[in-house]
Amino acid sequence: MLIDAMSSTAAASSRRPRIKTPPPGPRAAASIARDAQALSPSFTRPYPLVIEHGEGLWVIDVDGNEFLDFTAGIAVTTTGHSHPFVVAAIEAQARRFLHMSGTDFYYEQEIRLAERLSVLAPVQPPARVFFTNSGAEAIEGALKLARWSTRRPNCLAFTGAFHGRTLGALSLTGSKAIQRDGFAPLLPGVFHVPFPSSHGVGISTDEVFRRIEETFQTVAKPESFAAVFVEPIQGEGGYLVPHHDFLPRLRELTRQHGILLVADEVQTGMGRTGRLFALEHSRVEADIVTLAKGIASGLPLGALIAGKGIMTWPPGSHGSTFGGNPVSCAAALATLDLLEGGLIENAAVQGRTLRDGLEQLHRRYPDMLTDARGKGLMMALECASGERAHRLMQAAFQRGLLVLPTGTRAIRLSPALMVSAHETAVALEILDDSCAELSRST
Repeated sequence: MLIDAMSSTAAASSRRPRIKTPPPGPRAAASIARDAQALSPSFTRPYPLVIEHGEGLWVIDVDGNEFLDFTAGIAVTTTGHSHPFVVAAIEAQARRFLHMSGTDFYYEQEIRLAERLSVLAPVQPPARVFFTNSGAEAIEGALKLARWSTRRPNCLAFTGAFHGRTLGALSLTGSKAIQRDGFAPLLPGVFHVPFPSSHGVGISTDEVFRRIEETFQTVAKPESFAAVFVEPIQGEGGYLVPHHDFLPRLRELTRQHGILLVADEVQTGMGRTGRLFALEHSRVEADIVTLAKGIASGLPLGALIAGKGIMTWPPGSHGSTFGGNPVSCAAALATLDLLEGGLIENAAVQGRTLRDGLEQLHRRYPDMLTDARGKGLMMALECASGERAHRLMQAAFQRGLLVLPTGTRAIRLSPALMVSAHETAVALEILDDSCAELSRST
């Protein structure tokens, strides 16, 4: 039944993007003009897409153009746009009740989801869950819990990391200067060291641990650190995959000094890398895992999952009015059913196909492309410069493929986990055509 539901919105094998009116068309242009007057200018819109509706991996804009979506709303719509199985769960719960704050009351949907996540998460039992509305809130909660449980003030994070834009999460973030500019002073006691990359000229694991040891010896003793926050694969930093020994060595170091290991799985979790959690690739258990993005297929929901009985803070020490909203929990339960019903396996299979195709593009256009990397359906194609990455993204958009930037000079491909072999082939074909066009113009 789940497999039937999983495939019910899959695109027909012949479906392709259709650009009827070069974007932005007249209706899109009108919406963008209104947006410019009504919304915050802090948003980063890479191209003029004004969505009217979506189905599976396909997005139709307000002018009738059809796009193949390899962004999944920044790795959020895990099961595709408006998957009928998820929509049915949302509708059923919405008819029962929309809200009853889990901070003050009890309801089955929140309990069931917490029970499932506490068993599935790569943490040592006993595990407990706190629900939030977003990834940044999950990080804020993890930061508070780490300080509360250890009674230590400091935290370690990595350059290139993105943990969110609220003040505590922003203090851990080291992705782009613009994200921090103008918001000082940030949270004290947060230190950054380089993140190791197994690609290109990235820094080695040995060098990272030399820098950590230097930090311990020069600016803050290890026993002053509450937690190390790490993404198993850096998201905004460029979809950087660390060396295979990095996470096991980091786990060993944190245990040695009584420091909590917090794994930020906001972008890497929920099947994105071909495993439910990216930590599973390294066979590492964290003390705290944070989730959001793909957990509820598009509804706002985040979570922090703490193992080893860490979550013993008293009533009133942390709470959330909307965290664990019953409709979002219903969507998350349906999402987990679909993931375990075949979508995680599909992410691994299609991820290998996508990676093979991107590596072929890298070999075909060596003057333009410098790397292809990632795991599962968390893939990046790095260009020779940021300007070329921007032009490649724009060329793909004009041909009907949606991708997003990552790092300083790469584009990311993070389609819904229900992506088909046909859709993967279409995306690779569009990228090939776009690279060919840009190569001719340079």
